[in-house]
Amino acid sequence: MKEISCKLLVLGAGPGGYVCAIRAGQLGVDTVIVEKGKAGGTCLNVGCIPSKALIHAADEFHKLRVAASGKSPLGLSLNAPAIDLKRTFAWKDGIVGRLNGGVTGLLKKAGVKAVVGEARFVDGKTVDVETEIGLQRIRAEAVVIATGSAPVELPDLPFGGNVISSTEALALTQVPETLAVIGGGYIGLELGTAFAKLGSKVTVLEAMDRILPQYDADISRPVMKRLGELGIEVYTRTAAKRLAADRRGLLAEENGRPFEVPAERVLVTVGRRPVTEGWGLEEIDLDRSGRFIRIDDQCRTSMRGIYAIGDVTGEPMLAHRAMAQGEMVAEIVAGQKRSWDKRCIPAVCFTDPEIVSAGLSPEEARATGIEVKIGQFPFQANGRAMTTLAEDGFVRIVARADNHLVLGIHAVGHGVSELSATFALAIEMGARLEDIAGTIHAHPTQSEAFQEAAFKGMGHALHI
Repeated sequence: MKEISCKLLVLGAGPGGYVCAIRAGQLGVDTVIVEKGKAGGTCLNVGCIPSKALIHAADEFHKLRVAASGKSPLGLSLNAPAIDLKRTFAWKDGIVGRLNGGVTGLLKKAGVKAVVGEARFVDGKTVDVETEIGLQRIRAEAVVIATGSAPVELPDLPFGGNVISSTEALALTQVPETLAVIGGGYIGLELGTAFAKLGSKVTVLEAMDRILPQYDADISRPVMKRLGELGIEVYTRTAAKRLAADRRGLLAEENGRPFEVPAERVLVTVGRRPVTEGWGLEEIDLDRSGRFIRIDDQCRTSMRGIYAIGDVTGEPMLAHRAMAQGEMVAEIVAGQKRSWDKRCIPAVCFTDPEIVSAGLSPEEARATGIEVKIGQFPFQANGRAMTTLAEDGFVRIVARADNHLVLGIHAVGHGVSELSATFALAIEMGARLEDIAGTIHAHPTQSEAFQEAAFKGMGHALHI
């Protein structure tokens, strides 16, 4: 058995793991990273990146279909648009491949040794990796667990055949004629909307009383409106049961009423679970927080020298959270003083329209006993939104009533994902309504709605 030693061993080369390894290498830490698949993890290979490529392709195709229908408000017209999904997915795969290569190159540039294989703990300082050329033992002073998450499977609808997860949805070679989406959260709605624009008849089944239950009703309402415009049927308070006998439909129950949904494919998006099996967690017996590994504000686990980052540590399961944790842990291992002191982690839902949430919602702020001011500005009154057919939605700011400190910023609208960093920066830097209102925002841009929301919160909106 071949043995190597290092100061830092990272298990998993997803966004958190590879960022941790790169930063550690930059700081001169002798680092090894182990990954059984391709560098980039779920996000790069079968999640964030390929799904956004599919969403963009679907958006472009939908514009062509609208033009072909003669209903384009811009006066555009054409005949018989078509899409070759194999070519679309080849383009998507090309992007993923370029990014895979980029991550691999960055690891090499930082002096990180990459080992391909399946890792398993022997003890808190030792890991065995089953590689193509045999077993390799790695001994490390510190270990970072960055094993990520996997789609949750339903007992009566296991993955396989017509029942698919987001991973299989992003590898389809044909647009399904009918698609049932189980789960009205962000993954289900992002992919369901994309396939509806590509030509599928999409039905969404949500167990809760409304879609996107993690957001307040005001935020989700424009998305619900758009789903209807796209012909997507949505059933709330509805439970999916099992496939129909002919496997071309899905049996469901809405408030006790049984019915069948046409479904050439059934996409299950009811959540993700931490990957805590298969790599020897039982050998090191870490404290847990429910299903997740418990960590402190430095991502330390209950065992000295073992850290955990990303989805395996709990919500929010976001790539950028994992990246920030990975960078922090690398610097801690290198001897720097760091701790998790982020005020907010922005979350983006790439539906149509998009949603951004940063900081506290009005309800969350009030629940702490704080009196708040709300400033909200609609894109219907924003010139740039009008000129891009993107008038649905708004920007909303939640601030303390006494000193106007910004506690939360939320937006729903076309392209608002690109405002997420602006929102997070304002909260991290302790901005007040006056700071946002006093910053000149370029005209005409959608970002002006942010400034106008601040004016509204102060009681003197200019353009409504």
